[in-house]
Amino acid sequence: MIYTSVNINAGGQTAPLYTYMLDTPPALNNGKGRPVVLILPGGGYTMISDRDTEPVAVRMNAAGFHAAVLRYSVSPARFPVALSQAAQAVMLLREHAADWHIDPSRVFVMGLSAGGHLAASLGTLWNKKVIDDELKAAPAKFRPDGLVLAYPVISSGEFTHQGSIDNLIADRAELRETVSTEKQVDKDTPPAFIWHTVEDELVPVENSLLFAGALRRSGVSFELHIYPKGVHGQSLGTRETESPMFPTPIPPVDSWVDLAVNWIRSF
Repeated sequence: MIYTSVNINAGGQTAPLYTYMLDTPPALNNGKGRPVVLILPGGGYTMISDRDTEPVAVRMNAAGFHAAVLRYSVSPARFPVALSQAAQAVMLLREHAADWHIDPSRVFVMGLSAGGHLAASLGTLWNKKVIDDELKAAPAKFRPDGLVLAYPVISSGEFTHQGSIDNLIADRAELRETVSTEKQVDKDTPPAFIWHTVEDELVPVENSLLFAGALRRSGVSFELHIYPKGVHGQSLGTRETESPMFPTPIPPVDSWVDLAVNWIRSF
């Protein structure tokens, strides 16, 4: 395995990118590159949830995918610092495709909670000239090939998680529509795999429903799973990622991982 840390810089902020790249001998995979999953953890744009970092990356490795975790900048960093960092991380993975045996046409971004908002922002704003000019690259280089959104913060409207939006844009009300990602979906938004729970009281399930509806109207492919039970922040939905704040998961929430893996393999 190639495990390394690379610094991603944007807006005067530095974010470490941790890579979990599987060894790929020529005899395996017929010499083809593997998909890579860039993981954007949750944390309400105020911290990075460790439960969404290495455990998720290792699970992606177990499925045969490369993985990388971006510990993006959070408050007091403001929009679009984290977005620029995520875009640079995607570009970096593509630039090292040959070195790390990545298939550059299968670069997926997985976001959990506020990380889901960041992933959805990258998927919807990559072509809208919002991302910092310091990237100095063609937008197609940082467009994800697919999005995996776990109980994502999506909207800045009625069903928003206000803490995430406040941490992201502070008092810049003029940005509320830009960061309401369901309003930014268009035909060029990447396909998405989305899951949520009905019992989520922190980030209401309507966030995922709004994004799925916008994808539907734009003719973008998506897969949506809504589980009846389970609080916010399930991560893998296994004992590996439980904690005092996030008690033993309720089956079958943990099935989302296999469903997402199969969805990625369909590309």
